[in-house]
Amino acid sequence: GKRNKIVVACAGTTDLPVAEEAAITLEVSGCDIIRVYDAGVAGLHRIIQSLPKIRDPQVGCIIVCAGMDGALPSVVGGLVDVPVIAVPTSIGYGASFGGISAMLTM
Repeated sequence: GKRNKIVVACAGTTDLPVAEEAAITLEVSGCDIIRVYDAGVAGLHRIIQSLPKIRDPQVGCIIVCAGMDGALPSVVGGLVDVPVIAVPTSIGYGASFGGISAMLTM
């Protein structure tokens, strides 16, 4: 089958503005988007609940927006067989360094 859908994912509400900007930009460009906005790895049950969406056979690419330590794209990459595009965000606290920490992890 065709893999013509794109998943835009993030861990939660803090990364939502960046994820939604990506989703809207893709929709305006004519792409079919699946949003997964509660897939954080701090509670693994959240990413496990998202598996049917991210493993949909029509998904050809996943964009993962993540701040903090930037772990979500690596976890998603281990669960799927399609390209994963990691987008670091400047969201975070502690030693996130305005998104630099997430970017270096990715």
